[in-house]
Parts: sequence; structure tokens; C-alpha cells
Amino acid sequence: MFESVDDVISQLQAQGYICDKNIATVVFLAAQLEKPVLVEGPAGVGKTELAKVVALATGRDLIRLQCYEGLDEAKALYEWEYSKQLLYTQILKEKFSEAMAGATTLAEAAERVGREDSVFFSDRFIVPRPLLRAISAEQPTLLLIDEVDKSDPEFEAFLLEVLSDFQVTVPEVGTLEAKQKPIVFLTSNDAREMSDALKRRCLHLFIDFPNEELEVRILDSKVPGIEQRLAEELVGVMQRLRKLDLKKTPSISETLDWARALLALNANELDEGMVGETLNVILKYEGDIKKAQSELGRLITRKTEEKEAGGEAKPAGDKPAGDAPKKGVLH
Repeated sequence: MFESVDDVISQLQAQGYICDKNIATVVFLAAQLEKPVLVEGPAGVGKTELAKVVALATGRDLIRLQCYEGLDEAKALYEWEYSKQLLYTQILKEKFSEAMAGATTLAEAAERVGREDSVFFSDRFIVPRPLLRAISAEQPTLLLIDEVDKSDPEFEAFLLEVLSDFQVTVPEVGTLEAKQKPIVFLTSNDAREMSDALKRRCLHLFIDFPNEELEVRILDSKVPGIEQRLAEELVGVMQRLRKLDLKKTPSISETLDWARALLALNANELDEGMVGETLNVILKYEGDIKKAQSELGRLITRKTEEKEAGGEAKPAGDKPAGDAPKKGVLH
């Protein structure tokens, strides 16, 4: 497992995940205290990826439960194979006839049938789903309950038994306790508020958009072929874009997509034409694209002026040289 918070940072970095000390501390405590982690934050900031790299770093099998509206116990816990049970009944019909031979009363016949309950009510008829697979696994696992906020409150209440005692109850068989306690990550995009009961059982981690320095490091790690200058320009634009009132704010996943798109187009700098042609890579709504185009146009113009002036913006019009140039909206 992990020896320290710094060891978490090192091991996750070895798996290609750049994280700060806050994230590493929560991961370390989750492993030490054997408590689930509820990871919240905007879409695309690396919540699911965090669970994946922790599984890789710890050598655990990743078992993922993707949540959605209408998800119930049968799809998350187990399904009972009634057809297989019926087939067993047909195959063993002769054996039951032999077992009941000589029974003089209905009660006696029922008693003999009851002795064979274990033949028809056992785990051989259970099809395990993600939760039961994590509970019954012989080797340590990592259970990822992804986008738990999309599930119904009733399903969230059902999860409490799993998260409290790491056990599940199967009516046909009984209560099954975990052979190896899994590390549990739950992710939420804040589609709805999680209950206090669920939060009480978990360590809380909020992953926000990364700052400029961390985002450049992530970009360097994930897109190693990008030049430093282009990476810094790209991240600077992304940081300013997130300050706009957009329907969907671009996240780190869009940063990586944009960087790869620019590399595919052999771009070595962000000029107005290149930005205009590739905005649809990072913005998903036409209104957002139009809003960004007007703001980015001013940003690119100002960058061009700074280059021509040797790094200093030219004075505008007849304004005194001492007056500082006005910054664009994205600044």
C-alpha cells in the first residue's frame, strides 16, 4: 500500500496522474482508515481517473459500477438465475421421486424436500454484479461507484449497508461479508446533493479545475510532444476561458484534447485563425463558441501587439506613455 502522503504523490505520478498534496492526503487516509472516498467536482477534472490510477498503483483489480437513473439492486448487486434453477429441478426430478418414496403423509414429503433446500438456494444460481463481485473477491479490489449522483435516493440508501459494514444481504442465501475489504471511490458531478448519511460514511474530496502551474505539468505529462511555449499559451487561454459565463466550462480533459488537436495540425503557437478553427474541440455549445470567439479575438490581438513590441504592449492612440494599456475581458 502507501507508506506516506509523499509516497502517494510519487506512485500516482508513476502512473501518469499529477496530483497535489490535498488529493494525496485523502487517498493515503482512505487506505489507512479503510474508509470510502466521495470525490466531487466538475466533470472532466480527473475523478474517475484518480480511482483508476489508485487501483494500478496498489495492484488491485478495478471493479466499476456506472450509476444511472433507475439503477436497482438487481443490476448492482446480483441477479438470480431462475431458468438455471428450473433446469436443476427438471434434471433432479427422478432423484426427488426417490427421496420421497415411502412418505406416507404430505407433511413428511415436504419435510424431505426441505432437507434439500441447499441444492436450489445457493450461490450457484447467483450472477454477481459489481457490488457482490467486490464483496466476494478473494483478492483485494478497488470498487468505483461512478457518478453516484445520477442514481435514485433509494439506491443511495441501499449503498449504506455496503459502505458501513462491507457486507450485503442476499435473501436466498443470507448475509455475505467481504473477504477482503475493497478500497471504495464514489464520484459525483453534483447532479443532486448526496445525503448526510452517505457523506458521514466517506472521506470527502473536492477536485476543482487545476491552477495554471499544475495544468501545465499535467499537459506536459499527458502530451509529451508539446512545446513548452505552446503549452503555457494554451493553458493561459483555458484558465481565462473558465472565467467566462459559459454553459459548459472546459475542463482538463478538454485541455488535453485541444493540445492533441493542435499537435495534429502541426501548430506551434496560438494565432487567431488556429483558435477559431479549433474552438469546437473545447467548447460544446454554439453559444459558448460565439461568446469565446469575441473574447479570444481581443486576446490574440493583444498577444500579437506584445510580440511586435518585444514583450511590451504598444500605447494605444494618443494616450500618455505612462498609462497602462487596458486588459481584455479575459484578463
